[in-house]
This record gives sequence, structure tokens and C-alpha cells, in this order.
Amino acid sequence: MTRAQFDRTEIIERSIDLFWQNGYTATSMQKLVKATGLKPGSLYLAFGNKEGLYRESLAVYAETNLQRIRETIHSAPSIEAGLIELLRRIVEETKRKDYCSCFLLKTQLELAAEGNELYQLAEVKVAEIEDYLQSELEEIYPQETAMRRASSLMLQILGVRIYGYRSGSAQRMWFGLKEALPWLPWPCELS
Repeated sequence: MTRAQFDRTEIIERSIDLFWQNGYTATSMQKLVKATGLKPGSLYLAFGNKEGLYRESLAVYAETNLQRIRETIHSAPSIEAGLIELLRRIVEETKRKDYCSCFLLKTQLELAAEGNELYQLAEVKVAEIEDYLQSELEEIYPQETAMRRASSLMLQILGVRIYGYRSGSAQRMWFGLKEALPWLPWPCELS
């Protein structure tokens, strides 16, 4: 008997989309079969179960997201300019018709009461983002200041991810970010 051949990356990307839109609980194996095009046996063989596929999807999403953050900050003329660009991109995302917040945040909100391994994985991945922001800020600020500013950034980012569901809120969020993070060299308007 031969193993089914499929593109694991593509299956994970399709699964990310489905889990991100529906959450862990509301995503059935039937929905996963339909979204991925794989038979249930192939999904179980490759990922163990729905939780295994979710765990891998969450890890890939988190790594991709962190890589985008790194690229945004490193492509800017300064760390602070990169942070402003990161915030601008997050605010711009909220304008999309299919806006869907953050997969990590949605996982934490859905599974907070359970505190299971998936919740803990999302918590670790969010902490990795904050740690990364702190390490970047330590390039230009003392460690204690960098830690406080990284925490402040995370509060603002996660707040935007939730507030972004309010239609027409992009300009309000932009002004709110400028008010909450006065240490950044803000441009006048949201581009």
C-alpha cells in the first residue's frame, strides 16, 4: 500500500484559512476534508487528528506572521519607522471586506476557558512576538524601556485586531495609536 502524496504546505495553508475563519470547535473533520481535498484517513495519517492539524496550522501561521513583522521592521529606515509601518499595515488589514483579526488571538479567545495545549501554544507564539519586539527595541532603548514599550505595542496591536471589526474604524484607530504611543515618530495621516 502506498502513502497518499500531497503538498503538506498547501494542506496546512487551506487548514489555516478554515480554522482562522471558523475556530477550532466549529471546524469539523468533514469541513477539513472538503477544504483540503484529502480523505479522512490521509488527514489522520499525516497529522494524527484535528488537534494535530490545528497545532501545525497555528505554528505555521505564527512563524509566517513573525517573519512578516521582521521583514517590515528590517526594511524600514529605522526600527521606529518599521514599527509605524507594521501598525499601519495592521490597521489597513481591518479595511478588508474579509477581515478576520489574528489567528493567534482568536485561538486564545476561543480556548481561554479550557487552557489546553492549543491555547498554550497560541500564548507562547504571542509571547515570541513580544520578545522579538523587545529585542528590536533594545537596539535603541535601555532594556527596561524596551520591555515596557514592547508590552505597550502588543496591547495596541491586539486592541487593533479586536477593534478592527468595527466598520469604518481605521482612521480612529490610527489616531488612537498615535495617542497611545507618543514615543514613535508618527506621520501626520494614515496613508
